[in-house]
Order: sequence, then C-alpha cells, then structure tokens
Amino acid sequence: MSDPWLVVIDPQNIFASRDSAWGSPFFGDAIVRIRELAAVFGDRVLVTRWMPTADRSTAWGDYFAEWPFADRPADDALFDLVPEAQDLSPHPTLDLPTFGKWGSEIEAIVGRGAHVVLAGVSTDCCVLSTALAAADAGAHVTIAADACAGSTAENHAAALHVMGLYPPQLMVGDTASVTAGL
Repeated sequence: MSDPWLVVIDPQNIFASRDSAWGSPFFGDAIVRIRELAAVFGDRVLVTRWMPTADRSTAWGDYFAEWPFADRPADDALFDLVPEAQDLSPHPTLDLPTFGKWGSEIEAIVGRGAHVVLAGVSTDCCVLSTALAAADAGAHVTIAADACAGSTAENHAAALHVMGLYPPQLMVGDTASVTAGL
C-alpha cells in the first residue's frame, strides 16, 4: 500500500466561528492537531469545503429551510477556509455540496484502496459520512479523533463510537498514533 493521505474535512468559518449556529466549540483544539498532521503528511494533504450549492428541489431544500442562515451564495465568507487551513495543501480545495466528501474526486487523487487519515469537522456529520463512504469504497480509513471537532462533546464521542464499530476498514486513533505509524 502506498503512503497514506490526510483528508481535512471542511475547516471553514461556518464550523469554526462561535457566532455560527454550526460552530464547534472544539474547533480551535482540532485545528492545532490538523496542522501538526499536515506538517508530517507534506504534499499528501487534501482539504475539502462544504458548499451550499445542492439542488433545492431535493431533500436539501428542506435542509436549507431548517438552516436558513447557511442558505447564502457560495462566495460568502462564511464558507471560506479558516486562516490556519489556507496553506495546508498544495492541491486545490475540493468543494462539494454533500456531507460525505468521499467520491471519485478524492479517489482519483489518492488512489483506489488507499489509506486515508481523516480529520476535521464535524465529527458527527461530515467526518462520519466521509469515513463510512470511504470504507465502503475500499479505502483503509483512520480517524485522528483529537484532530476532529464535534458539534458537542457527546456527539463527538457518539460518532467516534459508531466509527469504532467498523474495524479493520475504519480505525480510530489520535494524532500521536497516526504520526508514530508513518
């Protein structure tokens, strides 16, 4: 198997700001760990952004009705990467209108059956959705739990518990264990 890739999920203002309805109170701690990991992974880092561009005629219409504060143009500063994430990757940011970020875009870069380490926000939404899709697609997935930020401490723990039910395709670790394994 080739060297693993770090996929940093949605390190954006909408998930980092304390003023955002989706802001994680744990984002500040997670971004420190994300930067540590990115320094070790070098050019094998991908960064994603969630974008509000989903088709409103689908269930996403109901979603945006529930969360009208996020129904803004895609170029709104709320969807920008936080400053600490802007230099994490030499690759273009992958902008997707889905919770789960795993798909042909990422697989084309990292390779089929690759080992990926996931970090980012929110553990209980986009990280979980990405992890399960990646495992289903045959990727080897490690979650760097301390480099993820959940919506709440309880939801973070619950998502880690669920992901921990999928070994050996999906393993839960932390920054120290990931870097030690490289």
